[in-house]
Amino acid sequence: MELGKGSIWIIDFGSQYTQLITRRSRELGYSCSIFTVEKTIEKIKNGQKPNAIILSGGPQSVFEDTTDYKPIFDLEVPTLGVCYGMQIISQYFGGVVKRGTQGEYGKAKIHFQNNFNINQVPASSNVWMSHFDHVKKVPCDFTTIIKSENGLIAGIENLKKSILAYQFHPEVNHTEFGKELLNHFFTDVANLSQDWDDNIMLDNCTKEVEAIGDEYVLCAFSGGVDSLVAATLSQRVLGDKLYCFFVDNGLLRPQDYDHINLLKKETSLNIEIINAKDEFLSNLAGYTEPEKKRKIIGTTFIDIFEKKVKEFEKNHAITFTYLLQGTLYPDVIESVSPHKKGGKSVTIKSHHNVGGLPDRMNLKLLEPLKFLFKDEVRQMGMKLDLNTAWVHRHPFPGPGIGVRVLGELTEDNIRKVQQSDQILFEELVEQNLYDSAWQAFTVLLPVKTVGVKGDARAYEEVICLRIVNSTDGMTATWTPMSHGFLSSVSRRITNEVKGITRVVYDITSKPPGTIEWE
Repeated sequence: MELGKGSIWIIDFGSQYTQLITRRSRELGYSCSIFTVEKTIEKIKNGQKPNAIILSGGPQSVFEDTTDYKPIFDLEVPTLGVCYGMQIISQYFGGVVKRGTQGEYGKAKIHFQNNFNINQVPASSNVWMSHFDHVKKVPCDFTTIIKSENGLIAGIENLKKSILAYQFHPEVNHTEFGKELLNHFFTDVANLSQDWDDNIMLDNCTKEVEAIGDEYVLCAFSGGVDSLVAATLSQRVLGDKLYCFFVDNGLLRPQDYDHINLLKKETSLNIEIINAKDEFLSNLAGYTEPEKKRKIIGTTFIDIFEKKVKEFEKNHAITFTYLLQGTLYPDVIESVSPHKKGGKSVTIKSHHNVGGLPDRMNLKLLEPLKFLFKDEVRQMGMKLDLNTAWVHRHPFPGPGIGVRVLGELTEDNIRKVQQSDQILFEELVEQNLYDSAWQAFTVLLPVKTVGVKGDARAYEEVICLRIVNSTDGMTATWTPMSHGFLSSVSRRITNEVKGITRVVYDITSKPPGTIEWE
């Protein structure tokens, strides 16, 4: 499955936001496929032609780009350029792109020019910029339709060629009226027909599972919405040929143990719990660097999984052919460059559920959700008639508390996060706030501060509360909680969690931060 079967091609130049163009397009009812520029040209040479093309943003400068874009523009199909894509269009058609001396990053104000207008979009609004170079002079037969507050060209069009370009990112939530700006291209410039909805999404994912045939499948099951939806969908196709192994790595929260036992009781999934706490903690002893901890967790997971699978296959006289994972598109795009060696995108962090396991165990990957976003998976979960509370559980990272203890993963440090996280969870539920947040958790900071407990001086550690709202996990805003709620959580944590003297609240959005601290 290639991000839908639609004929809109998104050419990826390495932007961390490229997949969001796909997400917003789907919300508007249009499916897209993402390709590198090399793959796009290869497809064109093979006689394929899309109905429209979108050129994404990217970290490179057009002054370093030696790609021949003639095959792409010779197609003469409606084209949208976003950020770096606008600079490519401008340079190719004879405009002037100027090397930047000072970039535009973050929120900026734009103003429509030359009678340009979009229905229900004001002539001035806030958008999200992320560029250094800029278009100094538009190409012949192009019109400047948008300028930024500081006078830079922020949008151009050529109605005769059906080309539109924005210097900003309409796909991110920070851009006001972003979907309307994208929809203007789909409907008014490209004149496309809608071809994406929940039924098509479910059908595509189901076909992905059906395509493997009559094989035994092993699921790396976490109990989160991703693995739950992937397993439920797959079981409806595979029946009793699907087995779910849940690895208890000792880095889970109390609510996770309650949830997995509930799923064992109330679903027809065949879930087996593997207790591996001691092995994980032993392997992690002494390590503090985030990426090292992630890799140790991933490697240990592989070792335990491999051992368990061999035992299971021997005892049950079967052979697993596929490994089912609930990998989502943000996992893939943030972990693996979509380009070949030397490509332009940047790895943010590694995820232990992407790659590694099949190579060791001679298993093929089955990832039916790998081109979906979190909110789409939730939509699918509801279509599969899963319990609403299960579908709308907050995300929990594969490495678990392993990335929420900033420092060594000792039993005592893990306890502090487990207990403080449980308090936060209980207060959210008690005050009917759980569903108002997309993700909420606690982080143990490697900082000691002076405090007073009773009449004695205390010199103990700090817990940070992190509560954010998002739709897809690619961008997120910190959630302004009431003083009363924060006070209640802080009081309970400092009173009930031994070794914690101080509680702070993280008010950083993504970007510039990530949702998790490590």
